[in-house]
Amino acid sequence: MVSSKANNVQDYLQELSPERREVIASVRDLVNKHLPKGYEETIASGMISWVIPLSRYPVTYNKQPLGYVALAAQKNNYALYFMCAYMSALDDENLRGTYEAAGKHLDMGKSCLRFRKREDLLDKAIARLVASTSVDETIRRYEAARKKT
Repeated sequence: MVSSKANNVQDYLQELSPERREVIASVRDLVNKHLPKGYEETIASGMISWVIPLSRYPVTYNKQPLGYVALAAQKNNYALYFMCAYMSALDDENLRGTYEAAGKHLDMGKSCLRFRKREDLLDKAIARLVASTSVDETIRRYEAARKKT
């Protein structure tokens, strides 16, 4: 996994080649357009991340903001990380079903959707997933998961 040393989103984008910057900027715009209110865009773990700021929810196990979505330009591909899909079997199933119905290959682990070209993404499915979970619901899911451990 490639990790950026950038301190902000603009620096992250400037590190990329023009072609890769165009892909990342386009996906970033898609996420920002459909992101529910209350999440904050930042750099975390060397990638563009949308998180619940500590000012809203400071009680995390690692003292870091709760992640919701992250976007990275990796060495051989791009990656979108969806904690909403990781924490919800229904969200995960819906995303996988949409790709299957469209006849598109989905390269996805538990939360990481990998893609090589911008056209590999189904924008409507990504937009729906990004818009699917409010800050309050993400916190509720996080707290429910923490009670199990």
